[in-house]
Amino acid sequence: METLRNQAESTASAATDDAQAMFNKHLATYRKIVGENLMFHREVYGLLRTLLSQEMPKPFKFLDIACGDAVASAGALKGSAIGHYYGIDLSPQSLDLARESLKDLPCPIDLRCGDFAEEMADWSDTVDFVWIGMSLHHLQPDGKVRLMKDVRDTLSRDGLFLIWEPTLLDEENREEHFDRFSAYRNVWAALTDEEFAAMDAHMRLADFPEKADTWKAMGREAGFSEAEQIFLMPNRFGRVYQYRN
Repeated sequence: METLRNQAESTASAATDDAQAMFNKHLATYRKIVGENLMFHREVYGLLRTLLSQEMPKPFKFLDIACGDAVASAGALKGSAIGHYYGIDLSPQSLDLARESLKDLPCPIDLRCGDFAEEMADWSDTVDFVWIGMSLHHLQPDGKVRLMKDVRDTLSRDGLFLIWEPTLLDEENREEHFDRFSAYRNVWAALTDEEFAAMDAHMRLADFPEKADTWKAMGREAGFSEAEQIFLMPNRFGRVYQYRN
């Protein structure tokens, strides 16, 4: 019995080590992308920072869906009137990093581990600003609309919802979108061939981008009275959309 228990503990430990190694590998790739500004994080989170300053002058509650390590969000929130930060992410390791990233914000930090669609379906706290970056596109169309409806239900009357998501060109289908990304290999020279191939494979398997008109129409279907595009990435792979009640 002791031998079986030791074997089980050894197997569990090895699985944990493998998961941590995979997380570290993905994190290193992600940080290369951010550091080289390949996805225009600086511009996007600069826009977020500006909107927070303009739209949220009083203490506000901020919900960061699929927050990851929250480094970029923490930077955007620095110096703002943040009164409460909520973050949702599926990865416990990411939330550990987020806790460190957010430690200097002068407000309560509430981090919740779980699937963001499930968490939002049961969400009960009212918030003023909801942000989701490069994550909503993993859901199918009905799941996207349902998530938007759940966000609308949790927003205060004058609240604001922003999404930053990959977007198909008007004349483009899903496969053509990925082929266009593959053609950018030389631009993404900071990544190794293995890293780029892994990213390309993940996108083709798990990403479901929409056209700009569809992203806006989904917001209106969810009940938002205003839905508009406010930023286009220079490489035209993604856009930021803003929704108001």
